Amino acid sequence: MGSDLNPADRLGKAAAAAGAAGLDALLLTPGPDLRYVAGYDAHQLERLTCLAVPADGDPFLVVPRLELPAALASPAGGLGLDLIAWDETDDPYTLVAGRLGAASAVGLSDRMWALMVLRLRAAMPAARQEVASLALRDLRARKTPAEVAALLAAGEAIDRVHARVPGWLRPGRTERDAAAGICDAILEEGHASVDFAIVASGPNAASPHHTAASRVLQPGDAVVVDIGGTMPSGYCSDCTRTYVIGAPPSDFAEYYQVLKDAQDAACAAVRPGIAAETVDAAAREPIAAAGYGEYFVHRTGHGIGLESHEDPYIVAGNTEPLAAGNAFSVEPGIYPGPHGARIEDIVVCTPEGCQRLNNVTRELVTVATR
Repeated sequence: MGSDLNPADRLGKAAAAAGAAGLDALLLTPGPDLRYVAGYDAHQLERLTCLAVPADGDPFLVVPRLELPAALASPAGGLGLDLIAWDETDDPYTLVAGRLGAASAVGLSDRMWALMVLRLRAAMPAARQEVASLALRDLRARKTPAEVAALLAAGEAIDRVHARVPGWLRPGRTERDAAAGICDAILEEGHASVDFAIVASGPNAASPHHTAASRVLQPGDAVVVDIGGTMPSGYCSDCTRTYVIGAPPSDFAEYYQVLKDAQDAACAAVRPGIAAETVDAAAREPIAAAGYGEYFVHRTGHGIGLESHEDPYIVAGNTEPLAAGNAFSVEPGIYPGPHGARIEDIVVCTPEGCQRLNNVTRELVTVATR
């Protein structure tokens, strides 16, 4: 059983990866690790849901009895897993520890809640706790063709939203009003949920993670719009475009072209075998050469998949080589003060080089003032 996005061999691959990482088992609670390995998008609850994947042995899924129907209805229900339901008066941590047996090291979901980490520690005091990404990182970072297709669908959906964005960037509206319309459009264009909608206008465009506020859009504003959501598949979108309302501020068009050239250069550098930091350097060099280096204040990119931020990270110091199937953002920015700009696409490293998953125009879009 299984599907293209949730292949049945993931459990075996996860078990092998755990063994290779020196772990006796992976313990995966609700979140992206559990969804990746078993296809179960479980609710985050104080009641323990935990998939145990021994490096040597049969995997099993412990769930609260009231969550058993949902677990059975999920892709995990078709994997032949032993599903163990626990009742309100049971101790599920002792149940996991007893079923797992002696373990000297376990890998816990990177996003496991602290209360569960500590209770598992108490139930298995002899087991060293590590993060599950020690085993799962490379598996999750190399996207399969089905995962790339899911990310492409997410990219196409967010591109459709960006094509509609000028309609919300009218003078007299607030950033918050524009963001509300954009959020509605993210859902209308096929996402299951909205993850973020940055609308940063005028001086706020110089703040890379600005939260849409009550500032009123004005003629002459540069507006950075960074938006993303999660598709029904679980895979995420993330795309930034910069707009200008009417005539751009002085010097803005000049450095926007520098930014566009830098983003193109970084995408052109992508290929298997080069260090992640090489892509960062390719984006940074033309920006620094034009005198704007001090205004590029963040890394060039981050991986994306079942999380909007995951491995690999495109940043100086990351010497790990890119591999075919890696999916990540390329998003240089220049933020000199009275305004700023960013261009972001999700790309996939292919055997031939780089495939962009966002294809809405990267040219500066001028919004009419009336």
